[in-house]
Amino acid sequence: MGLFSLTEDIAMDLGTANTIIICNGKIVVDEPSVVALDKHTNKMIEVGMKAKMMHEKTHPDIRTCRPLKDGVIADFNACEQMMRGLIKKINTNKYFFTPSLRMVIGVPSGSTEVELRAVRDSAEHSGGRDVYLLFEPMAAAIGIGLDVVAPEGNMVVDIGGGSTEIAVISLGGIVSNSSIRVAGDELTYDIQEYMSRQHNVKVSERMAERIKIHVGSALTELANNAPEDYVVHGPNRITALPMQIPVCYQEIAHCIDKSVAKIETAILSALEHTPPEIYADIVKNGIWLTGGGALLRGLDKRLTDKIHIPFHIAEDPLHSVAKGTGKALKNIANYPFLMR
Repeated sequence: MGLFSLTEDIAMDLGTANTIIICNGKIVVDEPSVVALDKHTNKMIEVGMKAKMMHEKTHPDIRTCRPLKDGVIADFNACEQMMRGLIKKINTNKYFFTPSLRMVIGVPSGSTEVELRAVRDSAEHSGGRDVYLLFEPMAAAIGIGLDVVAPEGNMVVDIGGGSTEIAVISLGGIVSNSSIRVAGDELTYDIQEYMSRQHNVKVSERMAERIKIHVGSALTELANNAPEDYVVHGPNRITALPMQIPVCYQEIAHCIDKSVAKIETAILSALEHTPPEIYADIVKNGIWLTGGGALLRGLDKRLTDKIHIPFHIAEDPLHSVAKGTGKALKNIANYPFLMR
């Protein structure tokens, strides 16, 4: 890119939990999808990691929010400001002026026309001149390294923060798909509810997320790498006195069981609508797990035992969608399924 270059190419995975931006083939931004705004002027104060550090710790003059909910834009103005703020982190002192952007953005496969329009509008208001949209499971498949245009069936399950995207892909198109609003955020909420009901302790969203990371499991019995108990600190719901409770992975496996079962059902539903020839390819190739939810301990084993098809965790599940959008950006002419 020259100093007087008029355009810049960026690929973006606009996620409910994290937003990742790729520029020139490298991940340049990987930050939480959180923005802190001044409550009176609605102007952005911080974005990304700094805004997440402020989340649930603000005073009445500052509002922190996650502009995306269940994989789609819930607060249009906040989303636009967040995108602007994160894009600015790429262009620090690089140009005399702001270049126009050619963007490829990953979107949930279950998005409605209105939701797609909201993403496109936010991108255009953030400086995007040419905006291409790519369904997240397709982007994840490209990011994993699957040949999506081959006459062969592949299945990808992308478990993000707000939604789980399940898609069967063949010949550059989605044959059957299922998108459910059960993913990382739902598991976090389950943990909050469980701690409140079972242990009578109030835990914040951030604390519930830490519990999920440290002792989250889809199985009550882990053969190896079982995590140590995690000590939770919080106030008693009734007395407000401080409490200290050790939580084990078996407890968490029980409390998130229903949500994981919903993901199982959605995968079976997508397989049900898959043509037999493609189904045979999937049984042979296995099913790929991507997204932050793929890191849940024992999830691949639980799904393999339940569905009797091998499940593989992608090499870098957190960045699969972002890498796929990056590859699509480099080969826009070769991917006719990109939506403009």
